[in-house]
Amino acid sequence: MKKAVVLLSGGLDSATTLAMAAAEGFECYALSFDYGQRHGREVAAAAALAGHFGVKRHVTQKIDLRAFGGSALTADIAVPKDHLGQVEAGGSSIPITYVPARNTVFLAFALGFAESLGAFDIFVGVNAVDYSGYPDCRPEFIKAFETLANLATKAGVEGQGRYHVHAPLIQLSKAGIIRRGLALKVPYELTHSCYDPTPEGKSCGHCDSCLLRLAGFKEAGVRDPAVYVNM
Repeated sequence: MKKAVVLLSGGLDSATTLAMAAAEGFECYALSFDYGQRHGREVAAAAALAGHFGVKRHVTQKIDLRAFGGSALTADIAVPKDHLGQVEAGGSSIPITYVPARNTVFLAFALGFAESLGAFDIFVGVNAVDYSGYPDCRPEFIKAFETLANLATKAGVEGQGRYHVHAPLIQLSKAGIIRRGLALKVPYELTHSCYDPTPEGKSCGHCDSCLLRLAGFKEAGVRDPAVYVNM
């Protein structure tokens, strides 16, 4: 079996991506991050998903992006609610929940993990259709990082193999992702998407991530198994 490193956040996109990698016959190694985000709920969700899918190894890497801040997820900034798709104050279409360079950082760790394993496949659950407008979720970014991976590694330079960054969800709608996951029996009840959950882990139902998730399940015609506040 070919080995693959799968970035696993604990959300529905990364869970679906893991299921797709497993269905393609890869031996999966999951990589999650405790990066100083607002809550630990998604870290727990990632661990539950890794256990469900029986990954070969699950690494939860601790880093501290709160040292830089700059995001509602890593600083004391309120998470925007109930205005998905609107332009943020100051004229930017990129919301304050964007964490500076997060996917670049995550993929760099995934590349190091992959090279240490002798793996040449990395899976990431980014999406460029129903998403919040983050620049590091675009096809151009994935293509550029794949080029970097093959230039920046001993394995790539010595021709031991060619790195491929798989983004199987990148052109799917949220409803399409959910339908694909249901066909693969993804346990969406184990996933967590909310940016601002309660201390008990209930989803707020009003942040960008919740709104996208709820709309996706509605369009897919199935009930969202997540537990929401007052819903």
